[in-house]
Amino acid sequence: MTILIKGGHVINPATQMDEVADVLIKDQKIKKIGKELPEKEAERVINADGCYVMPGFIDMHVHFRDPGFEQKEDIYTGMQAAAHGGYTTVLTMPNTKPVADNPDIVNYVHNKATSGNCIHVLQVGAVTKGQQGKELADIEGMVKAGSPAISEDGKSVMDAALYRDGMLEAARLGIPVLAHCEDIHMVRGGVMNADAKAKELGLPGITNSVEDVIVARDIILAKDTGAQLHLCHCSTKDSVLMVKVAKEEGVRVSAEVCPHHFTLSTDDMKEADTNYKMNPPLRTKEDVKALREGLRDGIMEVISTDHAPHTFEDKNRSMQEAPFGIVGLETAACLTHNELVLGGYLTPMQMAACMSYHPAQIVGIDKGDIQPGKAADVVIFDPEETYRIDKNTFASKGRNTPFDGKEVTGRVKCTICDGEVVFNELNK
Repeated sequence: MTILIKGGHVINPATQMDEVADVLIKDQKIKKIGKELPEKEAERVINADGCYVMPGFIDMHVHFRDPGFEQKEDIYTGMQAAAHGGYTTVLTMPNTKPVADNPDIVNYVHNKATSGNCIHVLQVGAVTKGQQGKELADIEGMVKAGSPAISEDGKSVMDAALYRDGMLEAARLGIPVLAHCEDIHMVRGGVMNADAKAKELGLPGITNSVEDVIVARDIILAKDTGAQLHLCHCSTKDSVLMVKVAKEEGVRVSAEVCPHHFTLSTDDMKEADTNYKMNPPLRTKEDVKALREGLRDGIMEVISTDHAPHTFEDKNRSMQEAPFGIVGLETAACLTHNELVLGGYLTPMQMAACMSYHPAQIVGIDKGDIQPGKAADVVIFDPEETYRIDKNTFASKGRNTPFDGKEVTGRVKCTICDGEVVFNELNK
């Protein structure tokens, strides 16, 4: 289909284009960008007046729970949630059942995603077999099957020597290592940040050092091996500091921040509400400020969701018993715009870079760019629409969010993937 997006404000970090223009899409590609392109060339015209036209968002960190936990989410509902959130490519984590530690699971996910005819899903491979931390998985086989990266997400590989071997393999194969930084021996049953709020609620805490110790270790291993290290869901002020120093030392490191970590602190937590339980936990206002400034200054260059759907029954338990995690695909863009753009930390160009261009560069995929000749993966975002987040409208099976009822400004209105409209609330 030939689609003409009329009158939108095109924001493309790859070319630094930042102006009102029309975008013509043909044969799954961006055909032309210019002023007042003729409508007769298009089979479908989308009026994007007043909206941003950005490269489709890329989420480096989601959990689609498929195979094994489809009651929480499956690939089809996950893709729909992603499309509703403006995402055209997502990287799914390997902590499924069975674990994505071999080419067969990678092929299963990719084939199922292709049959869904929605967005691009890339399955990340586990570092170790069964994520048991004892023996490397078939990393080369998974890469040949299409895995763009490896990760032990959900935990850290605590055997540093084995993890070093995995980094060397990743470096040899030219893929990044996505690191979940958590010293499991230091958690000691913690369920939230170790601070005054934890004492007030009578809950065991998780110190910043649980994350920081492994961030430091992994940066050292990346420097030693030459591997490309990407730190997932950073939550502490010292993570920002260590990434800054590592980059100054020439280490190949990048880092992501999730919307819940740059929006909420433990001061916002409501007693016994497990929708505020995530891993890493919500930290202090001081940490939130550091994360926002890290994104502003380009130290932390990616915004990811760590989309982690759970059933109501799973989350409807005590803080000690409920699983960690919240959904994020359908709230990330509005929270980023509301908290960071309107909050004066990011420009719309930086928002597009953090949510699309930078992830594409780190993963090494030819996306995150909407100049002519590139894939027609596009999101249309209204920066002025104000509304309240309603979890009951989510396409995801998950409703576990602390943001239900929050008023935000900025809304995804249309998502186009490979030249096909996969979500639309414009010109109905």
